[in-house]
Formats: sequence, structure tokens, C-alpha cells
Amino acid sequence: MQVNVGTIHLKKGTSGVLLLGILSALMAMTSLSVDIYLPAMPEMQQALQGDVELTITGFLIGFSIAQIFWGPVSDRYGRKKPLFIGLSLFIVGSVGCAISQTMSEIVFWRVIQALGACTGPMLSRAMIRDMYGQTKAAEVLSTLMIVMAIAPIAGPLIGGQILVISTWHSIFGLLAVIGVLLFFASHALPETLPEERKNKEGLWSAFSKYGLLVKNRNFMIYTLCVTFFYMGVYAFIAGSPLVYINYYGVKPENYGYLFGVNVVGLIGLSFLNRKMVRKYSLNFLLKVSTAVAMIASIILVSLVKFEIGGIWSVVIPLFFIFSMNGIIAACTTAAALDKIPEMAGAGAALLGSLQYGSGIVSTILIAIFATPDGNPWTMSWIIALFVTLASIVLFLGTRKNQISNKG
Repeated sequence: MQVNVGTIHLKKGTSGVLLLGILSALMAMTSLSVDIYLPAMPEMQQALQGDVELTITGFLIGFSIAQIFWGPVSDRYGRKKPLFIGLSLFIVGSVGCAISQTMSEIVFWRVIQALGACTGPMLSRAMIRDMYGQTKAAEVLSTLMIVMAIAPIAGPLIGGQILVISTWHSIFGLLAVIGVLLFFASHALPETLPEERKNKEGLWSAFSKYGLLVKNRNFMIYTLCVTFFYMGVYAFIAGSPLVYINYYGVKPENYGYLFGVNVVGLIGLSFLNRKMVRKYSLNFLLKVSTAVAMIASIILVSLVKFEIGGIWSVVIPLFFIFSMNGIIAACTTAAALDKIPEMAGAGAALLGSLQYGSGIVSTILIAIFATPDGNPWTMSWIIALFVTLASIVLFLGTRKNQISNKG
């Protein structure tokens, strides 16, 4: 027997709160997989003798490739089957990371881990789009971001404390345990893609939808905006451990506090965004948030260049940049998927692939140009470059649409 809660069909005994809680946890898989071991990166670099930033690069490679595959699969077979397969891969990859002894080994297992981890946030977004319209979807996504924001706050703090009593291997062991818990919890989720909306074409035909999506200008404006913004985000994620721990001398167990303060801003903006999407258009909110992030990034790179303000010249501007993600991630996702409701699964996959895969570029740039002492200059100019591009793409793209509509 099923009961109807709004537009969500839930099994009897499954509450809407439980549903949103599980979706939040699944959306947090990516950030937790990356953030929890950030305090251990200097130790891992010394122990494994290699560029530790490549562990993030490897994860993002697997993550972005898998998104392209799982999207059409979820449109063809539904959301739940790919989710269970993905969680199984995540568990195997996490165990592999935990027992790795070389940098090449852990990079390999990070790819496997990511092949599964990507199903969590990608299918959560698709499920939300299955159930809601544009404005409601943006509101729900903002709600989920508030809940899932616990992961990037708790992750580095937990990882730092694990280092006090154990080694970085135990951090990945914990991720395996979390994967097992999510695997069983996900059985409570409903299948949100009804039979009549499943893609009856073959998978190869489904993959051709990516070509249509790339040609869809309205979809790509928002996708490219969040893609460039996340290039800046991942430059911070990959670069900040060495900047804070090596350059500014922050203890690994305290790194999580400096990282977490940014997420506090993200939570605040996500909470406000739930209310603002009812009063303002998504385009307006995105223009304001990307402009604020761009101005903060210019201040960041200027202060670092002229060595003004010490560690606070990095912490404060980054707070304003990172906080804007509370608006940018939710609104770009809702706006982009609203343009292609008949291809929501493939659209969520391509958006996620470019959004998180974009970090490959910034993490490689960090690995190439960053200095062993963690000088913040490299991280700062990479962030400023890509955050500025995100703002430019949005302003130019939406402006051209306005001109076309008037014409």
C-alpha cells in the first residue's frame, strides 16, 4: 500500500522527513568522500611520496565519467537499481583506499570509489526533479543543502581527530562503513520515475541525448556557470590543506574549523535561498551571488599578492566565495533541469559530470603550480580566474536571452 505525500509516492511507514534525510545523505557522499581526508593530505604526501592532489583528481575523473553512464541508465531502468550498484562500488573503492600503500594504488581505488559515489548526488537531483517543478525543486534542493552541509563541516573535523588516534587509512575505513549504512537505508526510498516516463530506447540511443543537451543553449548557460564556479571551489579544496597546514602552520586537527566556517556561510545562504526563490527569479539570485563571489575573489588575489592580512586575507574572502554556493548550486541545478524535463536523468548526469569533473582542471593546476610550502598565491589566482568566468558566462548568457525575447 502507498500513500501520497504531495507529489511523492511513499511506501506506508516511510515519512517525508526520512525521505529528505536519506536524499541529503546521498547528496553528501561526494563532499564527505573528498573533505574527510583533507587534514591528512600533508601526511599522505609525505608517506606516499607523490602529489597528493592527484587523489582528488582521480576521484573527480571517476566521478565525471560515471555520471555520463549512470544518467541514461537511470532514465532507462529507474533511479533505485543504479543507486544500489553505485553504493556497492563505493564500498569496494573505500576499502581499497584504506589498504593502499602507494600513491598509484590509492589514486586507482579513488577512481573506483568515485564510480559509485557519483550515483548519490546525481540520482538525488534526478529524483527531486521527478517529484517537483522548478521553484519547488530549488526550494527542496536548498533544504537538502542545509542538511548535507553537515558533511563538509563534520568531515574534516572527524578526519583530523582520527589522525590524533590513528592513521589516514582509518579515514577510508570509516567511509566504507558509511557506504554500508547508506546501502541499507536506501531501501526506504521510493522509485520516483514512473514506468510511463522511462526511456524505452536502447542505451546507445539514450547516450545521444548528451549531444542534444550540449546544443541546448539555455541548459548550458546554467551548467557552465556552476562548472566554472566549482573549478574555483575545488582549487580551494585541493589547495587549502597545504596552505593552512604547511604555510600558515595550522594543526591538522584544527584545519576542519577553518574549512567548516565556509560551510556555515553556505548553510546560511541555503536557508535564505529557500525563501528568496519565492520572491525573486532564479536569474536574479544567480547574478547577485556570482557577482559577490567574483568581487570577493578579486579581493582575495589582491591581498595575497601584496601579502596583506596574513591568514585572514585568505579566510575572509573565501568565506564570501564559498557561501555563495548556497545559492549557485541549487539555483543553477533547478534552472538547468527545468529546461529539459524530458531528459532530467541525462541532464542531471551531464550537469554533475561537468560540475564535479571541472575540478580535474583546477586540481591539476594546483599540483603543477603549487609550491611545497603551500604558498596561497597559486590557489588564489586559480579561484579568482574561474569564479570570474562563472559570473561572466551567466551575465552574458542571460542578457542575450533577454535581448532575444524582446526581439
